[in-house]
Amino acid sequence: MDRGFADALTVAPAAWGAGGGHLSVADRPLERTGSAVQHRAIRMIASVACGSALVAAYLLGAAPAGATGAAAPLSGGVLAATASTLAAISPALREGAPSSVASMPPALLAALSAPRDIVVEGKLEKGETLGKSLAKHGVAAATATLIQRQMKPKFDFRRARAGQTYRLTLNPRGGLTSFQFSASKSEHYWLERIGKSWRAWREEADVRREQRKVTGVVQTSLTDAIEDRVGEANQRLAQDFAGIFAWDLDFSRGVQAGDQFRILYERTFAAQSKGRERNLGPGRILAAQYHGGGGEMAAIYFETEPGHGGYYRPDGTSVQGRFLAAPLNFSRITSSFSPARFHPILRRTRPHPGIDYAAPLGTPVWSVANGVVSYAGWMRGYGRIVKVKHASGYESYYAHLSRFANGLKVGQPVRQKQVIGFVGSSGLSTGPHVCFRVTKDGEYVDPLRVRMAANIERIPKSQWAAFKSVRDRRLAQLGPAPIVGTDEAM
Repeated sequence: MDRGFADALTVAPAAWGAGGGHLSVADRPLERTGSAVQHRAIRMIASVACGSALVAAYLLGAAPAGATGAAAPLSGGVLAATASTLAAISPALREGAPSSVASMPPALLAALSAPRDIVVEGKLEKGETLGKSLAKHGVAAATATLIQRQMKPKFDFRRARAGQTYRLTLNPRGGLTSFQFSASKSEHYWLERIGKSWRAWREEADVRREQRKVTGVVQTSLTDAIEDRVGEANQRLAQDFAGIFAWDLDFSRGVQAGDQFRILYERTFAAQSKGRERNLGPGRILAAQYHGGGGEMAAIYFETEPGHGGYYRPDGTSVQGRFLAAPLNFSRITSSFSPARFHPILRRTRPHPGIDYAAPLGTPVWSVANGVVSYAGWMRGYGRIVKVKHASGYESYYAHLSRFANGLKVGQPVRQKQVIGFVGSSGLSTGPHVCFRVTKDGEYVDPLRVRMAANIERIPKSQWAAFKSVRDRRLAQLGPAPIVGTDEAM
């Protein structure tokens, strides 16, 4: 990982993952000259400098005539700090904004990329325990054990069955803060950390769903734009929205100021005693649109059978592709695919047929497509590496891992976005990152340009009329009017 390389630097820690707190791709600010993030950074630095200057003026003015001793070196130190701060930011103030986020001081980048909570959602598959389901998402076994132990007085997970859903929230360090388990549409179990203790309870109530529409314009990041319109659980809504279009748009690179979005979603409420309701926050997204540099995209949720649905484009094709844009929620790209890159350790120029994604140590790494593990072990400069063979002659590489997913072995089938390892710095590496590479029939190809065979899943002809009716109704609810920023009940 090249410490000096910052062409594609973005600010954003990831959405979830054991061992590291970071933001989702939806949270990544933009790499645009003069973007709101950069202007905000300049304002922050300027404020610090101005504050230092005021303190210095006060100290100098307050010192008695002819005074020496402590006051003089203190004032001199403040003035020196102020002078160096102003000198550091003066080019940016003259030019109006840094040329990219990469030019910001590391301390400021860290301040602007403060970690947020991690949200994990899942559904139990046939014959699957809660522990196994959580492990697929990279959640530690100790967390699964904690959930089952604390909730046992209210629910015995030996009674859990396929189709039941859960949602848990972890703090940026990976510690559990809350857990929700839905045994049925009217039976829900909750676990919440309160101080140093845990509270578990059961709710039996019908859930009321209210349709709402939110529209807006991106200025800094998708999450910030949604936060401006929705005052609650905005991170989850942004993550769900980004997940729908993950196969069409890399939200870490493709988002630009001025991009517009529309979201039609369900807000859910659970009935309580005395006619009160508990707000469960945003539920399923029913329809979504995005218009920006990546083009115009739209998706509609449709159930092909009761309880089993997905997102489809207006022409009836599934939005889910066969190859994800990235193998993890990353902080920044430190090295891109290049025929000639200066190696930071070997100190010579040589090809770099992959992409280096920097992320906190322990961040989960997943397979970008369905496939079969072809190698998992140590390989010279790559350190710990996993290789996965895919259809159509593709193979993906994930190098410099700290460890492999539990039970991972050669010959094991893996699903798209299944965790296969965790970010590390093994082998020839200067810091925690993943070197991601892709080959096509044995030849390296640029992962960002890879477009595997289009997903052929379509709405069955027998259900086209029903889909068309839902599509037309949802798109009409989203509305054709120009987006000005709203959050309204439907």
